[in-house]
Amino acid sequence: MSNDKPTILVTNDDGITSPGIAALVHAVRTLGNVVVVAPDSPQSAMGHAITVAKPLRLDEIKLFKDIPCYQTSGTPADCIKLAVAKVLHKKPDLVVSGINHGSNSSISVIYSGTMSAAVEASIEGIPSIGFSLIEYSHQADMEASGKVARQISKMVLENGLPQGTSLNVNIPYVKFDEMKGIRICRQAHAKYEEEFDERKDPHGRKYYWMVGNFLNLDHGDDTDEWALAHNFISVVPVQYDMTAHHAISILNSWNLNV
Repeated sequence: MSNDKPTILVTNDDGITSPGIAALVHAVRTLGNVVVVAPDSPQSAMGHAITVAKPLRLDEIKLFKDIPCYQTSGTPADCIKLAVAKVLHKKPDLVVSGINHGSNSSISVIYSGTMSAAVEASIEGIPSIGFSLIEYSHQADMEASGKVARQISKMVLENGLPQGTSLNVNIPYVKFDEMKGIRICRQAHAKYEEEFDERKDPHGRKYYWMVGNFLNLDHGDDTDEWALAHNFISVVPVQYDMTAHHAISILNSWNLNV
């Protein structure tokens, strides 16, 4: 590795053999010294889970030419912790996570393994970005999203990010020249309306399969959902501080005492 180039850690939640991580490695490999640490199996919708009740495996594998690559039995957040402590032995200059197969816009950021890796990096003071393509197929064409990932990664390397901030980047599934541009957005107010399909296994025991629909409750034109619906790339700055600052004065007015 060249010591005068930035170190870029690449991870994801779809697993180390996902086409999305290959596209991301290709997108950023000329921007610095790239190292890959990713889950050995899909970890979608894991949120910010970390492994505490069982041991973690970390194995080097040959997957990308001339790029160190490690797979772990852990979660995306585990990948960041292991990479810093046991692979790099230092903090990288940038963490990029993805390219996720499917949206992580609006409320999905809460559940996203892709974004949990980026947020974990921001907790460590590392500039970080999560990239998601609005197409779930693993046969999706990643060329346009790779170009977007390279451009935004380059800008973050050059400019940095505010402390404690990571970027949630969602990319519409259209050709590069059909994209309208990049919009800095807020997270749309949305939710999933779930139901549980009740079934029985061959032994007659009940089990449940969660199904549901995405419900966008926010019709503002400054949201990530609006941007994506109009073929813009959405960029939402995300922070790990979950304090509801606007509620502090309200709670103080209760004169709570024990």
